[in-house]
This record gives sequence, structure tokens and C-alpha cells, in this order.
Amino acid sequence: MFNIIYAIVGAVFMVGMALFSFLKGNKPEKFGAGAYLFAWFASLVLQENDGFQGVPVGLLLIDTGVLVAFCIIAWRYRQSWPVWAAGLQLITVMSQLMRLTGQNVLVASLYTVTNLTSYLIIICIIVGTFYAWQERRAASTNLGRNS
Repeated sequence: MFNIIYAIVGAVFMVGMALFSFLKGNKPEKFGAGAYLFAWFASLVLQENDGFQGVPVGLLLIDTGVLVAFCIIAWRYRQSWPVWAAGLQLITVMSQLMRLTGQNVLVASLYTVTNLTSYLIIICIIVGTFYAWQERRAASTNLGRNS
């Protein structure tokens, strides 16, 4: 029962972040939120089909794809939030690699790392979206004063 409550709160938080990013963000924020939503849905499908025994390689590939997406956003748009998001996503990928290489790591600790970094990445996207929104508002206000 309590597991479902956490899943619902996480889903509401994720969808709220995506809506905020798609409505108020610029291209980098929309791309980051879209990549993160795609990874979330893909991991749900993977969990439904395979379950999560150990660390599936599919989950590693999904998380590596999101890491590449954040690196591309950081490189192309020169903003700070994708750098933080990519760093957090790298922690997730490295923790999965530790498990795959046979290190003695509890699966519960892997899921804890993944969940904590996921929420922090969502916060990074929200902060980036907020600043992009405020910069756009300030630019439009300055244009109105100069006319």
C-alpha cells in the first residue's frame, strides 16, 4: 500500500514538472523534460515486462541514453542545469555499472540512489525552466519599455 503512494506522488511530481517545462520552458528545458519523460515511460514498460531482478541491461541503456541527452543539451545550449542533471544521471549510471561488474552492492541501495538522483534531476529541470521563464519575461518587459 505504501509503495503505491510513493509511486503516485512521484508520478504527479514528474507529470507536473513536464507540464511546467513544456508550458514555460525554452527548447533545452522542453528537450530535457521530454527525454526524462520518455525514460520514465520506458523504464515502466521494462519493469512491467521483465520485473527488476538485479539490474537489467535495458535499464542501464535507458539511463545511459538520458545521460547522453543531458550532455548534448549542456554542450549545445551552454546552460548550467543540464550539467547538474548530467552529473546526477552519471551517478545513477555508475551505480548500475557497479552492480553489473559484480561488486557487492545491495539492490536496495541501487534503487535508493536511482530514486534520489531522479528527484534531484527533476528539480534541476524545474529550476532551469523557472530561470528561462523569468529571463523571457524580463526580456519582454524591457522590450515594452524601450518602444
